Amino acid sequence: MLAIFLSVIYFFAITVLSYYQYLSANLLLVFFAFNGISFLLYALDKYKAKQGYWRIKETTLHFVSLLGGWPGAALAQQLLKHKNRKAAFQVRYWLTIIANITVLTSMLYFYHGTNHYYS
Repeated sequence: MLAIFLSVIYFFAITVLSYYQYLSANLLLVFFAFNGISFLLYALDKYKAKQGYWRIKETTLHFVSLLGGWPGAALAQQLLKHKNRKAAFQVRYWLTIIANITVLTSMLYFYHGTNHYYS
């Protein structure tokens, strides 16, 4: 549930940052695309698990989360009840959230933060 709450804040923040041109509108579209892809990958993995087919690698799910698709993953975990109880997976998932937010914040600070004080 915490991940869903953070997802709402994240989407609001990146939308506002895009509106005020701190983030490119193209980057905003990329974030939304990665979230859609992430949700679909979780849904496909859940389907494959039920059917007994080869599964999607956890590293793939984490990589898409790391690239910004973690809110889509959070939604899929809650709605589909998939990958939300496996402790080792959840630790890595939360590390992707922390890494993604840290990189995004650092990019914003170094690209925009320094310009405001010296121009």
